[in-house]
Amino acid sequence: MKFLRNQLDKIEPKVKDNKFLHTIYDGFATFLFSPNHVTHGKGVHIRDGLDLKRTMVTVVMAMQLCLLFGMFNIGHQHFAAYGMYTGGFTDGLFTKFMYGLLQMLPIIIVAHVVGLGIEFYFAAKKGHAIEEGFLVSGMLIPLIMPPDVPLWMVALATAFAVIIGKEAFGGTGMNILNIALLARMFVFIAYPTEISGDACWVSYDYNILHQLFGMGSLTAGNAAQVVDTFSGATPLALAAKGGWSNVLSQYSVSDMLWGNMGGSIGEMCKPAVILGAIILVVTGIASWQIMVSMIIGALVMGAILNGVAPSSDSFLAVPFTHHLLMGSFFFAMAFMATDPVTAAQTTMGKFIYGFMIGVIGIIVRVLNPAYPEGWMLAILFMNVFAPTIDHYVYQANIKRRLARNHG
Repeated sequence: MKFLRNQLDKIEPKVKDNKFLHTIYDGFATFLFSPNHVTHGKGVHIRDGLDLKRTMVTVVMAMQLCLLFGMFNIGHQHFAAYGMYTGGFTDGLFTKFMYGLLQMLPIIIVAHVVGLGIEFYFAAKKGHAIEEGFLVSGMLIPLIMPPDVPLWMVALATAFAVIIGKEAFGGTGMNILNIALLARMFVFIAYPTEISGDACWVSYDYNILHQLFGMGSLTAGNAAQVVDTFSGATPLALAAKGGWSNVLSQYSVSDMLWGNMGGSIGEMCKPAVILGAIILVVTGIASWQIMVSMIIGALVMGAILNGVAPSSDSFLAVPFTHHLLMGSFFFAMAFMATDPVTAAQTTMGKFIYGFMIGVIGIIVRVLNPAYPEGWMLAILFMNVFAPTIDHYVYQANIKRRLARNHG
């Protein structure tokens, strides 16, 4: 490592006068080594090796189980649609994973090339170091997309989110909306059929794996090959049409817990998401207050809707505890709502912020017939109100302290 450090130090003077090359050099060097920078002036200074890059890398590492399961599940759902490898999760394990990897890799590459390319450009233009925030957004964007999303759409959504949602506000740490959710919102509004409905959650595309295994005839256009008994309907779509009993007609609680169904790539396996959430809490990166209050808010609102449900086959009658298993609740809680830039900053504000996301998310999920999921809209909505929540928390603290002092 010392040799590598010395080589990097020799390169720096050669690129220092070129803004673009020095930006690339700085991004690479500070990714490998924590910068040895301290504040100027006299006094005591504490240097922490866990800088922003290493914090972002920790978040990315916490997502890896979600990513690995997402790759496998893409292949599992794909082959299930064609009636292949029906012996269970482990049947054709390697083939399923390799199919998912080849399907997922281009999405990851496109998101990173477009997002980082834009960040490199703005960093070079401003003469600043590369901002590390996209390390997380670049992984989240592929994980919250359906597996068959067109690559040009990923590129367009990523560019929109980074330029309009981030750079227009001043870069990393200045954005008011979650960048990954903004990319998903762009696709949802501009191309709704590509991110909603039953069919988009299962990839019918064939890739090089089909050719390697002699399966080149399985193409998206040959729909007759898809077995008649297969349905790509998600639990939320089933619940919206016939309540909890309709969900259980196709999926078990175990299926929803472990992710044996179609859906956004990274959200499906709840134990993998929860483990990632624990890592973020233990490392002090994510707020447990937001996570706990979001769970409470969702359960409270779900219980209220249970109490006013007109019939047992209504979406309102879905048991309030089971709302946590359906859809992307845990993924949104762990990796979206806890974004330290766009979330509330005060302790009480975090409780209010998380609770309101849980409440609004359930309301949108159940009462909005056009969109049977609510966490994207709820989090973006509360992103806007997070500064207001913190303001009133500060004001309440000031008034309480003034009253105590005058008393």
